[in-house]
Amino acid sequence: MEVVDIARWQFGITTVYHFLFVPLTIGLTLIVAIFETLWLRTGRPEYLRLTKFFGKLFIINFALGLVTGIVQEFQFGMNWSDYSRFVGDIFGAPLAIEGLLAFFLESTFIGLWVFGWDKLPRALHAACMWIVHLGVLASSWFILAANSWMQHPVGYEFNAETGRAELTDFAAVMFNKVQLVTFPHVVLAAYMTGAAFVIGISAWLYASKRHGSRVDDDGRDAGAPDREMYRKSMRIAGVLMLVSGIGVAVSGDIQGKIMTEVQPMKMAAAEGLYETAESCAPFSVLTIGTPDGREEKFALTVPCLLSWLGAGSFDAEVKGINELRETYREEYGTDPGAAYYTASEYVPNIPVTYWSFRWMMGFGVIGAGGAALVLWLTRRRNDGARLPSWIGRVGIGLPIALAAANSFGWIFTEMGRQPWVVFGLMTTERGVSPGVSVTEALISVVVLTALYGVLMVIEIGLLAKFTKKGPEPFVEPPDPGSPDHDQDAPMAFAY
Repeated sequence: MEVVDIARWQFGITTVYHFLFVPLTIGLTLIVAIFETLWLRTGRPEYLRLTKFFGKLFIINFALGLVTGIVQEFQFGMNWSDYSRFVGDIFGAPLAIEGLLAFFLESTFIGLWVFGWDKLPRALHAACMWIVHLGVLASSWFILAANSWMQHPVGYEFNAETGRAELTDFAAVMFNKVQLVTFPHVVLAAYMTGAAFVIGISAWLYASKRHGSRVDDDGRDAGAPDREMYRKSMRIAGVLMLVSGIGVAVSGDIQGKIMTEVQPMKMAAAEGLYETAESCAPFSVLTIGTPDGREEKFALTVPCLLSWLGAGSFDAEVKGINELRETYREEYGTDPGAAYYTASEYVPNIPVTYWSFRWMMGFGVIGAGGAALVLWLTRRRNDGARLPSWIGRVGIGLPIALAAANSFGWIFTEMGRQPWVVFGLMTTERGVSPGVSVTEALISVVVLTALYGVLMVIEIGLLAKFTKKGPEPFVEPPDPGSPDHDQDAPMAFAY
């Protein structure tokens, strides 16, 4: 095993782990802001209870996500110093803006929201969470802009003397065609994730005898005052999840067409398309190839669908793996000493790319279908009729499905780009730190994986602990806008 293999495993493990927290943070900021706004507009106690309850779970997730995200920055210097040197001039601006503007904006207003319940006017307090949401969106924009540049480098020139890519057009990097479709796709998927989490928690509490589904000794409904509150939260989150799911499908379709244009090998690998289809390219339902990815053995396909997905026309040509391999060899060469070092194959791991693409879509469809089922089950307001007891199990399955969809989506995005770390400019093999030994790399991946395992136990434990408690009973909060309110009272931690 070489250093590059260990470094790739480490970055893959830590990145996928970190991204379990990111979409949940984005989605929960929106949903908590919606709940608090509904409380301000209606004055209904259940919306304040839901605001504080899911706000508490959001803070837990944000704190753990912050810790895991810091490691990403260090990895660039530890294991990927040559890559950092190559892209530093491009990435410096967006990542600095993300840290100094977006992240500080999030952190400041999260603090105001947590400590300001008894200090800020109610409308201003609710606005704090909306500003937090805008902050996480801005953070996502700058980070995704950097990642989109790795997929489709623009706005730069290569300096042969320094061996670096140098920024020439900041706007081109910020509004990269890949970025313009990746951002809505990722954010809408995050909304689905946050909504799935709310549905899952609400459904579990609804089905719980302790909270929502109380029965007497004869097994009859004994009344559950919180059941309607959980039904409402499931419906609000279900609508958001279903609408976002439609947006994910539309943006994903556009993203597929752009990917076919700028990274045709990724699309060919995702479909197991070995030979170029001059027209009417088939969409693969199931393809089995040789282990080395050079030959198709069996394929179950839908005629012409891939041409439409890739280019918007059933008669469009879609290039296959074998032709693209030869094209890239001619374009980039096979000499390890070339100025732009490139590999000789230019083909990603086809089984990983192929199946991660399908698991991403499959789990996303399962999530959208689950949201539709929940909306149908909760369509009527009838306090005398309980929802089926299995809704708790369905609800818990939704956030798991969305977490899997997000993870497989990023695995597909990054693995499908291989062997490039920056498409067409630098291979992953050339980006690794030259001064790191196999032993050092192995120690770091073991230590970080163990640390992340401990953090996962803490995360699940905290979420389970506060979820089991359920929303706190309603207590009318003081109104800082009231003339009787003590403005000199010390700030207090709300949780």
